[in-house]
Amino acid sequence: MKWIEVQVTTSQEAEDAVSNIMHELGAGGVVIKNPNDVKLLAQSDNWDYFDPSLFEEEGNIKVFAYFPIASDTIDRINILKDRIVELKSFGIDIGNFDLKVSEVDEADWASNWKQYYKPLKIGKKIVIKPSWEEYVSQGEEIIIELDPGMAFGTGTHETTKMCLEFLEEIVIPERIVFDVGCGSGILSIASSKLGAKEVYAADIDEVSVEVARQNVELNNLQNVKVFKSDLLGEFRGKADIIVANIIADVIIRLSAEAPKYLKEEGLFLASGIIKSRKEEVLQKVEEFFEVLQIREEGEWCAILSRKK
Repeated sequence: MKWIEVQVTTSQEAEDAVSNIMHELGAGGVVIKNPNDVKLLAQSDNWDYFDPSLFEEEGNIKVFAYFPIASDTIDRINILKDRIVELKSFGIDIGNFDLKVSEVDEADWASNWKQYYKPLKIGKKIVIKPSWEEYVSQGEEIIIELDPGMAFGTGTHETTKMCLEFLEEIVIPERIVFDVGCGSGILSIASSKLGAKEVYAADIDEVSVEVARQNVELNNLQNVKVFKSDLLGEFRGKADIIVANIIADVIIRLSAEAPKYLKEEGLFLASGIIKSRKEEVLQKVEEFFEVLQIREEGEWCAILSRKK
């Protein structure tokens, strides 16, 4: 089967927003090529060899979308371009934006990327294991089986990595966790395996909801419920922890809503915040929460706070 590949060059800040737009326009798959992800994996001692070409375009984030050839494909691509440019009006830096279109075979994108995704240890005991890879756990390691499919969240991105490290410290038995914008479900699965009593995971993207459900089943978890929701809209009850690995603008919006869904002294873990927006986000978070800790890695930061 032939597909139209749309290659977008953009900034790290716009990476998530661009991929979300692609999904919303019906992309059959989205692949992100981020040099910072490669660097992180290169430091993990899990890979013996890297293709030098992976480092050639340092500083440029490339997001690839794959659309089936149809009568409206060109229209979708034009809408995609307009919506990415529109991100600037929301204060999102789209970098040296560029868009290229080509025709490819399905096999060129559906499977080849898997060769670059290997088991990765994060924090003290969490190991992210692709479902197609073999790995023998050591000591008290927690193994998360994952097939990210078309959803965001493999553990390699700094934003996800920092969330996992925080969750390792704050999730204890009997705690209830809300995962807002769950993507592949990686943070929900980690929360469950770290001992959470109940985990509720939601995403506005139907593809992500389905991928998260499949990954929850892959890990044989019964206490993780996955559903579709626009942020906290469909959540019920109150949590001990709300985790949101999204983007700065959404974290700002969530900061005012999250306290209503948290128990007394509940924790709000926010990530996906580009460093240039950190102070703006902090100003809003501090209206409703006591900031406990801030972590930074690469161009990103994560904020752990407690309900006032």
